[in-house]
Amino acid sequence: MSGIERVGVIGAGVMGTGIAQLMAQSGLSVVLQDLAPGAAERARNAALEQVGRAEGKGRLPAGTADRAAQALTVVGDVAGMAGCDLVVEAVAERLDVKRDLFARLDGVVNPDAVLATNTSALSVTAIAAGSRRPERVAGLHFFNPVPLMRVVEVVSGLRTAPTVADTLVDLCARVGHTAIRCADSPGFVINHIGRAYSTEALRLVQERVADPADIDAVLRDGAGFRMGPFELFDLTGLDVSFAVMEEVYRGFYEEPRVRPTPLPRARVAAGLLGRKTGAGFYRYEDGRRIEPAEPAWDDAELRPIWAAPGSACDPGPLLRSLSDAGVPIDDGERPGTGSVLLVAPLGEDATSAALRLGLDPERTVAVDLMLPPVRRAVLMPTPATEPGALAAAAAAMRRAGLAVTVLSDGPGFVVQRVLAAIVNLACEVAQQELASPADIDRAIELGLGYPCGPLAWGDRIGTGRVMMVLRALHDLTGDPRYRPSPWLRRRAALGLPLGAPARRTA
Repeated sequence: MSGIERVGVIGAGVMGTGIAQLMAQSGLSVVLQDLAPGAAERARNAALEQVGRAEGKGRLPAGTADRAAQALTVVGDVAGMAGCDLVVEAVAERLDVKRDLFARLDGVVNPDAVLATNTSALSVTAIAAGSRRPERVAGLHFFNPVPLMRVVEVVSGLRTAPTVADTLVDLCARVGHTAIRCADSPGFVINHIGRAYSTEALRLVQERVADPADIDAVLRDGAGFRMGPFELFDLTGLDVSFAVMEEVYRGFYEEPRVRPTPLPRARVAAGLLGRKTGAGFYRYEDGRRIEPAEPAWDDAELRPIWAAPGSACDPGPLLRSLSDAGVPIDDGERPGTGSVLLVAPLGEDATSAALRLGLDPERTVAVDLMLPPVRRAVLMPTPATEPGALAAAAAAMRRAGLAVTVLSDGPGFVVQRVLAAIVNLACEVAQQELASPADIDRAIELGLGYPCGPLAWGDRIGTGRVMMVLRALHDLTGDPRYRPSPWLRRRAALGLPLGAPARRTA
């Protein structure tokens, strides 16, 4: 298939405008069309204004704005797409509308022209069924804002020709974006795997393990996410996020790994959508988020800290930090009568860990050490832990310079549960060959801004440790949501990295 030089964009909304801008500033000839009178011309002006600003700030070479103004033109109807090598539709997310449009384009464009849909939710295969030549139809899923979000999902429907996908991948590289090849499935790759982050956080709130602000703080400070899930809900609008959750859940026939909770439905009905309504999981005043105050533990009495042997995570580095900060450490074989008993389980709740280790639950406090606490210590008492023991543990962490979050007793803390859910879902995407392992990691790093690709992250944590968390959650809850993916289970058993491909040929 020949290269692409002339691109048609149908739909002059936010996405269509961004796609037209990207193509024009990259040196391609672009025609833009929209049914609404004047919409395409307004979109052209907006796109060229953005190109000019980018050039003025040095982000684009000198002369790009003038060349883009020559390259980007407006046409009145679909007939203006004649002569395009590629037509990208960014119209309403309705299957009938997209099918009808592609059927009309059959009689307009050349036989070897590529037709692409920017859908984020609909089946590319189903959309392609509207064309007499479904082999030339593929998904080209950009993210907003298109010029800045440098990742694109190239989606092959069941009848998409391999050369069509190859052509689109080459085009993405030409316009400075990274192409992720993926199969046609609900949510594709990025929106699919992203459900683990959002739905596991919602489950933690539903179970009253922690409130939204605490979960956001723990995932930012403890795992390095740029934004907590509830901040993200408020930014994008809970109505938008919940629609994606439901779409992916229904699309996979109620797969438990992507199951949402009842919480967002109730909040959407109440109009608690986030920034755009002035209230969501946070309150806003004059557009500024009101941060809830964190409790202070600095005045609590320090008591000796004794770390239980047999904890799943090594407490040694934390104990050294506490000792260096002047916290008394009980290093006896058995704890003294006044010591706080620190446990560091994987997947377990504090109660289970205390009983398994034969410890006094009134003095036991669990701490999450799956990842080293760099800025924040996450503590979990048992229901029987006496307040003085919890306060002493928190004061010790504060003495060592750590912020402190206290959770209610529940399996797997916050970071353990969320990371295990993300890794497990990414493994299932690899198992189903919806994308290659390398593309899965690239997609999530670029598309969601995670600190690390999920498969690489699983290797960094340790596949055996991820399995421990999932199995403990599955045993304690009985929820099939936490059943390990075969991809994860096999590679953990064999000691292989999660990026190791399936092998069916010599």
